Amino acid sequence: MTKMSLRRAILAGVLASTVAMPILAPMPAYAQFGGIVYDPTNYAQNVLTAARSLQQINNQIQQIQNQATSLINEAKNLASLPFNQLQQLQQQVQRTQQLLGEAQRIAYDVQSVQQAFNGRYKGAALTGSHAQMVANANARWEDSVGAFEDALRVQAGVVGNIDGTRTTMDGLVSASQSATGALQAAQAGNQLLALQSQQLADLTAAVAAQGRAQVLQSAREAAEEAEGRERFRRFMGN
Repeated sequence: MTKMSLRRAILAGVLASTVAMPILAPMPAYAQFGGIVYDPTNYAQNVLTAARSLQQINNQIQQIQNQATSLINEAKNLASLPFNQLQQLQQQVQRTQQLLGEAQRIAYDVQSVQQAFNGRYKGAALTGSHAQMVANANARWEDSVGAFEDALRVQAGVVGNIDGTRTTMDGLVSASQSATGALQAAQAGNQLLALQSQQLADLTAAVAAQGRAQVLQSAREAAEEAEGRERFRRFMGN
């Protein structure tokens, strides 16, 4: 057999074997371990789904935390101030009012003042008999002395309130600075305003008592001058 005939025979055998072999389809990319099939594509999809679910859970947890923080802040804003000095301030005002109510001779009352002046400081009270004039002069002197004593007592009461006022003010300022919410801050501010009102009330009482004493003294001097003129008129007439 020639070389050409041998080459043709080999080529024909290769072609025949190629036609006889079945065409193999591409195999999917997976592995099998102990009967469990591992699919990388499915595994990646599951991991991605789990990551998304975890992110949603984290978002929900964050929302719950934000809501809890908001509720805590609202609770702080609604919490009342544990420091309350209104009763003490009211007691100080009541003590000052009591001192004013204990005024001697002429009370802090329009009707009482009118009656006292009509009876001792003007009109017929200055033109009566000698005995009446002496009695009225003595009553006016007692009015002035009592008014000055009342003024001193009121002033002493106001000074006595200073120490309590200082303690209350320190407590309120400390409570205001440590307030945890809007309501506590507002309540501390209201109590500080009440403290200022109490101080103004004490100041008003002291000024009123001092003014009362000075006015009665001036009225007494004016009455004495009127009585002096009446005595002089009677002396000249006699």
